[in-house]
Amino acid sequence: MSEVIRADALSKTYSEGKLNTRVFEGLDFKVEAGESVAIVGASGAGKSTLLHILGGLDVPSAGEVYVQGQKMSALADAARGVLRNKALGFIYQFHHLLPEFTALENVMLPQMLGGVDKQRAADAAKVLLEQVGLGARLEHKPGELSGGERQRAAVARALVNSPACVLGDEPTGNLDDRTADTVFNLMLDLNRAQKTSLVLVTHNRKLAKRLGRVLELTNGKLKEVALDEV
Repeated sequence: MSEVIRADALSKTYSEGKLNTRVFEGLDFKVEAGESVAIVGASGAGKSTLLHILGGLDVPSAGEVYVQGQKMSALADAARGVLRNKALGFIYQFHHLLPEFTALENVMLPQMLGGVDKQRAADAAKVLLEQVGLGARLEHKPGELSGGERQRAAVARALVNSPACVLGDEPTGNLDDRTADTVFNLMLDLNRAQKTSLVLVTHNRKLAKRLGRVLELTNGKLKEVALDEV
């Protein structure tokens, strides 16, 4: 297996005046190709902060993040954005679809930003929307879709560039149990079919233990948890 993401001695501290708040310190973490990993922990433990740093959306106070072997801190903002668009997909608790765009246009967007022509982007988006069960909803805007449908469109958008890894921040946290299970199963199916690595931050330990590995962030440290202890 090849390494997709690696974090070395990662630390994050927020400073406000003379007050320093340490979120975590000295974290080592890596994700292999095709692996599925859950990160659990109490609210405020720093799970979302860690995910944002792994995805290049935030910067650590110390330590380094490597995505497909490239050191994120060594890249200019534009180059970091290109790497993030090509190598990573993001799914959030709230879908963050653009309300004025159709489902098809929302899923096309990452490809368009990467310079893919409109027809090729549309073709790729259609394939994924059909895979997530939205083939009949291509021209519907987010306001015309159910919560579960919006989140499935968000999954399709995260996968449209065939990223090496998808980072999910409570991706089913805003859904009822039945719909959450449907969306979660979809992510696992696509993880296996496309060999895309999956890193999910979640409070739902029932769902977390269905991933290949579970890590708990507690007291600023990251530790592996046996699946039967989750």
